[in-house]
Amino acid sequence: MEVGVPNEIKDHESRVGLVPSGALALAEAGHHVFVEAGTGEGSSIPDKFYERAGATILPSAA
Repeated sequence: MEVGVPNEIKDHESRVGLVPSGALALAEAGHHVFVEAGTGEGSSIPDKFYERAGATILPSAA
């Protein structure tokens, strides 16, 4: 399965749909996880944490 996590698009919204530990669990279960660059910035989660968890960082949700 492929799982995509886009950035939140509402103004002043800092929630994130998936944290790195969730990305790790999905990757370990054999899923492909794609995260839009900057998704975790509002929650102080840098892209490198998602990469370390096994996610692929993409430049846009498209």
